[in-house]
Amino acid sequence: MQSPFSNLPPVLKNLLIINILCFCVSLYYSHGFAGTADPVGEHFGVYYFNSPMFRPWQLITYMFLHGGWEHILFNMFALYSFGAILEYTMSSQKFLGFYFICGIGAVVFQMIVQAFEVHAITGHLNIPFPELESSYLQYGDNAQKLYDIFHTPMVGASGAIFGVLIAFGMIFPNAELMILFIPVPVKAKYIIPVYVIIEISMGIGQFGGDNVAHFAHIGGAIIGFILVKLWKLQGPRNFI
Repeated sequence: MQSPFSNLPPVLKNLLIINILCFCVSLYYSHGFAGTADPVGEHFGVYYFNSPMFRPWQLITYMFLHGGWEHILFNMFALYSFGAILEYTMSSQKFLGFYFICGIGAVVFQMIVQAFEVHAITGHLNIPFPELESSYLQYGDNAQKLYDIFHTPMVGASGAIFGVLIAFGMIFPNAELMILFIPVPVKAKYIIPVYVIIEISMGIGQFGGDNVAHFAHIGGAIIGFILVKLWKLQGPRNFI
């Protein structure tokens, strides 16, 4: 039986394998002998830059961790679906750089948004690490938001994946995609911008109970757009 990885280009194949392995390790430690905590996410997920738990390597490692089955399945399916044609179009070296630049740009964008949120609450961009109990006395209902920003790591390849989606839509705008619940194929140049608009509206809306880093997705999309323009990436003319 042929492996599903056998015909994939090298960078895509290794990204898929590393993401799956890291997810298995994280799953083992969070539900195995170590109990319910996730020490992998706590050490290698990325924290807000002013958190004492922040470490520079987290800007890379956070991309290889995921918060659950749905999270990794969606991201890896999107990477599998669109990554191969982009790697063949860009070259493996350029695709690898594209992926990591989008992922790092995504988390930087998310931190900028968080810095504005912190400033709106406290009047400062850089404040002492807040403890929840004492913060309630000073910041009231906003204390929980501050606590979450400083204490909660961000994980996932979604920022890099959004860069991949944008690049595919720009390089292959007329490629027809089958979308769940839509019975006819839709061209990439129509469906991908709609997806980004939905992310923007959800990020601005800050819907209750939504812990998704929407602005990281938007940041990855913006970086992907800029890179496609700067690098003047184009697909085969018979595919455009």
